[in-house]
Amino acid sequence: MSARALLLYLASMSVAFAEPIVIGSKAFAESYILAEAGAQLLESKGYEVDRRFGLNGTQIAFGGLENGRIDVYPEYTGTITEVILTRPELTELEEIRAALDARGLLLLDPLGFNNAYAIAASVVSSERLSLQKISDLVDAPPLRIALPHEFMNRRDGWPGLQAHYGFERDADGIDHSLAYEAINTDMVDIIAVYTSDGQIVQSDLVILDDDLEFFPRYLGAFLARQEIDPGVLQILETLSGRIDDQRMRELNFEVLNPEVSYAQIATTFLRDEGLIAESDEGPTALSNLVKNTQRHLKLTAIALILAIIAGVGIASFVYPHRRLADVFLYFTGLLQTVPSIALLALLIPFVGVGQTPAIIALFLYSLLPIARSTITAMLAIPPGYRQVAAAMAMTRAQEMKYVLMPLALPHVIAGIRTAAVISIGTATLAAFIGAGGLGDPIVTGLALNDSNLILQGAIPAAVLAILTELMFGAIERSLVVPHMRGSARAT
Repeated sequence: MSARALLLYLASMSVAFAEPIVIGSKAFAESYILAEAGAQLLESKGYEVDRRFGLNGTQIAFGGLENGRIDVYPEYTGTITEVILTRPELTELEEIRAALDARGLLLLDPLGFNNAYAIAASVVSSERLSLQKISDLVDAPPLRIALPHEFMNRRDGWPGLQAHYGFERDADGIDHSLAYEAINTDMVDIIAVYTSDGQIVQSDLVILDDDLEFFPRYLGAFLARQEIDPGVLQILETLSGRIDDQRMRELNFEVLNPEVSYAQIATTFLRDEGLIAESDEGPTALSNLVKNTQRHLKLTAIALILAIIAGVGIASFVYPHRRLADVFLYFTGLLQTVPSIALLALLIPFVGVGQTPAIIALFLYSLLPIARSTITAMLAIPPGYRQVAAAMAMTRAQEMKYVLMPLALPHVIAGIRTAAVISIGTATLAAFIGAGGLGDPIVTGLALNDSNLILQGAIPAAVLAILTELMFGAIERSLVVPHMRGSARAT
């Protein structure tokens, strides 16, 4: 073997055994397509890729990048200057890169298109209210306005737009993909869009002219950590300059076809550009289902095991002390009042995005049913059994092992069953922070308004919940004597 051949072989082996490259995306069609194109391109060169798609908003995606949970994701120059760096005065690419370099980040060369925000009206509303430019909103009569949640809170979004144009209008929050359905069915008059959205043409919308030039340029480009493999950067750079505004609109328009997935769109684009061979294939629906189910089971199993250990353990210790038991149950009950998405978001600054915050959240939500069923069962045991244990000179541990826990077991298993089913359902929301699982196709389907994708996550999750119920039923039959099973179900 020649020296050059040996070096090439060692290089390929180093790629094969390297850590997976983690690519993220935000929760809208364009971001999915760009991230998937990057992922498939890297896979065609021998890299293993871990997809963390559908991250719910800029702060979550960028937070994952900064704390090392993702390596690269598609972003926009306007979002970087306005939201991430909060330095809107930066307009030149090199200025933006210098500011990112100080934070350990790299901005690759732009992909070739500008995807700015825009305000759109339905044709009917535009004609009826004479809306042709954003300035027309100043004196317009009351309007039904629906805007993406992130846009409503960004400085380069609704607050800044109103201040720049000098008007105040109430607006309702709506998911970006659902906004088009709302305006198509005449439920709203005004929505915010991306200028590269394929739905603009399909929905026959009127883009209001930004006559006072409020919106900055949003050049699409990959944003990466400086520690990323330089080979990855070189491969992703081959996408730079290949997607102009019209091509991006065409790609986004293809997503509207329910028969075509964003992965297939990315594959076709890469083949058309000669970047991958005809034989290269993206992940199949079956492989995605297996991967998502495995990740879902991992998240719920780890969280449930930890909750069983903590819930049963703490409940067994505090149940004789009624005040302490009440405090514990109050605390676990209080956790249930925190919305799942809010809890996941609150954990991000401490543990980042990905599986860790998802496991912590599922663990916390599982505590209440397990702890309550354990404490209730312990308190319901007649005092006579404890007296028998005392007469036999049992220690506290022996009393718990041989008397109390066997009597409480039906109720404890019932609490664990409840916690398991809750965890399986709640875990679908973890996809919003890049934890994966069966929530991935659900989140993607919501972003693409694709009911088939939603069902690809919802149906397996429901089947998983049913199988979990059956599994714990079998466990109960094997561990609990027959005459004690009915009492747990009755409660």
